[in-house]
Amino acid sequence: MSEKDAKYVLQMAKENNVRFIRLWFTDILGILKSFAITIDELESALMEGMGFDGSSIEGYARIDESDMIAMPDPDTFCILPWRPRERNAVARMFCDVMQPGGGPYEKDPRYVLKKVLKKASDMGYTFYVGPELEYFYFKDSDGTEILDKGGYFDLTPLDVASDLRRDTVIALEEMGIGIEYSHHEVAPSQHEIDLRYTDALTMADNAMTFRLVVKEIALLNGVYATFMPKPLEGENGSGMHTHQSLFKGERNAFFDPDDEHHLSDIARKYIAGLLHHAPEITLVCNQWVNSYKRLVPGYEAPVYQSWAVRNRSDLVRVPVYKPGKENATRIEFRSPDPACNPYLAFACMLAAGLEGIEKGYELPDPVERNIYQMTEEERKELGIGQLPEDLWEAVQVAEKSELLRKTLGDAVFESFIENKKVEWDNYRLHVTPWEMDKYLSVL
Repeated sequence: MSEKDAKYVLQMAKENNVRFIRLWFTDILGILKSFAITIDELESALMEGMGFDGSSIEGYARIDESDMIAMPDPDTFCILPWRPRERNAVARMFCDVMQPGGGPYEKDPRYVLKKVLKKASDMGYTFYVGPELEYFYFKDSDGTEILDKGGYFDLTPLDVASDLRRDTVIALEEMGIGIEYSHHEVAPSQHEIDLRYTDALTMADNAMTFRLVVKEIALLNGVYATFMPKPLEGENGSGMHTHQSLFKGERNAFFDPDDEHHLSDIARKYIAGLLHHAPEITLVCNQWVNSYKRLVPGYEAPVYQSWAVRNRSDLVRVPVYKPGKENATRIEFRSPDPACNPYLAFACMLAAGLEGIEKGYELPDPVERNIYQMTEEERKELGIGQLPEDLWEAVQVAEKSELLRKTLGDAVFESFIENKKVEWDNYRLHVTPWEMDKYLSVL
């Protein structure tokens, strides 16, 4: 870290009467980790980092190589708006995890994303993303008692969540995170806040911050927010539709004024790569057993490898081009859910798209029909494949993926696969209430 950056952070901390600084990073599953230092330790932390024990962090070091360094990123310094400011304000900074001898730690998800962004940069591209994160509010964390029975874009008079969304947006904007939309979603007590697009590393930090802020504001108001992909049976699950584009300098590399859909050759190859590798990266974009309760036909979650301009049943959607808005040309990847690790998910999406560009993948024709209403034979004739149907199938597909191993690196790849196998075994051995209701009285 430069002396100039350190001085800027120290000055900001002094001006805002900061007493504590929370240092944030994530494990391989995208669970936010944090420890706090006092203002007296900030200067040395900025220059040398802070040591911590990595042996208890999921997917990190073995106990015999547990010493890690959390190196704060000065660009991520901001005040936590839900903490008291009159005295002893609290700030946060995201950290890169480093090895004690210097150099990045290969299992740090932030480092994984940085590696793929470096590859894109070497090809002349900057990767921008804009995720739409959906979530539910419930009365508490012990059950799924809803707060409202509203639907898509509904504004119900007794919808307490309107104020919750407002307070959440205000808190996020105070932290420098741009917001485009906030509204009620399709399912009862389900909501969505869309983050304004920015570069992928900043957005991954923003997504982690977003999840915490949503939960903090909910708790302050006596309710519970969850990003669980499918908490309510028979209702839509929560997705993280991710808009993405590549820029070359100030120019959107996805835009072509002469193409029927205003998509450049680069954009077409990128979409082709994303579609081709989608089953392999599903384990990362949909990493929990519960994720696959959402990825079923009939609930607006895509399960087939297809793309379209308007059709929202497809895996990749291209929003309609508006004249004069060339820089807004983008593609929307609709399968990820908001409980994934955004660092790894963005890295995998980008890697799949870049593979399509590098290897010149051909993009099939768009599918503007409702794929769910097609027969299996019709889908086969059109060459439309399918995403994994459960966590175990996703593990098996991911395990054979050269792209996924190359993107995550051997260490993260193996730790992630192993963790998911353990999760599947635990799930497989569990006797559910559904089985008891279905079988106990008749077998």
